[in-house]
Amino acid sequence: MKPMDVQVRPGGEEDLDALTEIYNHYVRETAITFDVTPFTPEERRRWLLSYSQDGPYRLLVAREGGEGPEGRVLGYATSSPFRAKAAYRTSVEVSVYCAPAARGRGVGTLLYEALFAALEGEDVHRAYAGVTEPNPASARLHRRFGFAPVGTFREVGRKFGRYWDVTHYERPVGGVGAAPGGG
Repeated sequence: MKPMDVQVRPGGEEDLDALTEIYNHYVRETAITFDVTPFTPEERRRWLLSYSQDGPYRLLVAREGGEGPEGRVLGYATSSPFRAKAAYRTSVEVSVYCAPAARGRGVGTLLYEALFAALEGEDVHRAYAGVTEPNPASARLHRRFGFAPVGTFREVGRKFGRYWDVTHYERPVGGVGAAPGGG
């Protein structure tokens, strides 16, 4: 896949069915997400509408083959509130999901490149990601983008009849509102 074959842009209502389908694959087939029941597009609408085209909370979509019905959603990346309390507002939690046929084709890299470029101008100081173990591809992607592991929650989620560990990663973002003398 050449980068010119794929367009990364803000996600919108027209993507809802495809985004739901991608996410439901991970719900049904993997422990990558701890959701256990697939969603309908209508159930995911509120999730989609929680993102904006500017600000720290973004939804970016990678499409191949144009915008019309011939185009195909290959994946998406999000930056979401890390925690609800006000002091956390300069931290975001990020994630990336690729359609099964798009895995290993560089789509996750394209999405994270665009997401972190967008976040550079925002008041975001740190980005966090949780990776269900084992997931060597996700661990590599996050390390490639400057994430470092900060801890592992052991057996924190139960899915498919077993317990799963989640390793948490963090990286600086360098937003516009860095605290003086802060690290």
